[in-house]
Amino acid sequence: MKPQPLDVHYMDVRHKKHIGSRAPVAFLLRFLYPSQQIRNDLSKGDLPPMNIDPILQAARQAVWLCREVQHNNFKSATKTNLDQQDTEPVTIADYGSQALICRTLSEHFPEDAVYAEEAGEQFATLLSDEQRARVVQLLATVLDVPVTTQDVIRWLDFGKDRQGKAARTWVIDPIDGTKGFIAMRHYAIAIGMLDENNEPVGGVMATPGYGDGVSGYDDDGAIFYVRDGKVYQEPLSGGEAVEISPSQRTQSASIKIVQSFEREHTSKERMRRIFDDAGLSDATVIDMDSMEKYALIANGDADVLMRLPLLGSTRRHKIWDHAAGVALVLAAGGRATDLDGSPLKFTDGKNMPNQGMIVTSGVYQDALINATQALLAEEAQSS
Repeated sequence: MKPQPLDVHYMDVRHKKHIGSRAPVAFLLRFLYPSQQIRNDLSKGDLPPMNIDPILQAARQAVWLCREVQHNNFKSATKTNLDQQDTEPVTIADYGSQALICRTLSEHFPEDAVYAEEAGEQFATLLSDEQRARVVQLLATVLDVPVTTQDVIRWLDFGKDRQGKAARTWVIDPIDGTKGFIAMRHYAIAIGMLDENNEPVGGVMATPGYGDGVSGYDDDGAIFYVRDGKVYQEPLSGGEAVEISPSQRTQSASIKIVQSFEREHTSKERMRRIFDDAGLSDATVIDMDSMEKYALIANGDADVLMRLPLLGSTRRHKIWDHAAGVALVLAAGGRATDLDGSPLKFTDGKNMPNQGMIVTSGVYQDALINATQALLAEEAQSS
């Protein structure tokens, strides 16, 4: 018998209005197994004749698994106690989430390549017997089929032998936003798709914390995906899909800038100067965990996302931290570029050659590029 999931509230994503709650068993059935009408709608595919319905279901299953781990292990964490939280449950959820997604890809897209954060060897050698058993147990519960350790290892490594060779590549981050996951804030389960030219043309992103509440857990969350070159949002529990697009706000006081919670990820003080120089001195700045920030841009709930590396940093972005989000923004009609305005590249294996990025609705993209280049030129001259 499956453990009962959270009895959460549903929300109408078009109007951000609560539409009631449902019994846990009904929630589980609809959450893991969408209705036939939903399956038929999704079967039209992202790029015909591809059917993304199985990937949407796998993402929903991964969210269910992650929520089980969260609510059996974490309480609402604060900034002062977050670092003391046990990270073992995150490890279990990471492997379980990726295994579910890769299992689905292996069944429905057996010729495709995969880049993903976790590996079968790590699962076999770095986890304890108890941790591996917990992952296996969770997967068996979600899938309602027997699962072995060897199954998990095989699923985790699916598609890695075809990297750089396949016509289509999936890029998976099983849990993006570790601290947000622990703190019951925002995290994302992200599945990006690259075409034969390594261009990000498709994506699915499940965002369990997406909603009006500060923690996000007052609402059901949302799932975003590309289908037929357009981007859609629907409740994680299933429901009507709504086509989304970026905001076209122009008044700086109405602009919302989203940035990482973590100071080591980006140079916030220097970005503040860039925002001022680009005419965004009175914009609202919101700190947020995870790749969900891309979904906010695609949906028009935010306008600007920027990553500016710390001075002297040689850190390179991993493709699984950005592929799904970039695909959503571009397909929705937004812009995502390097700091100099050139396209973001997913052509160098798991590492991106880009060290920074500017992602916007499009309205302030050029102003931000110009302000960034002016700052970098000034810094180069003074060094």
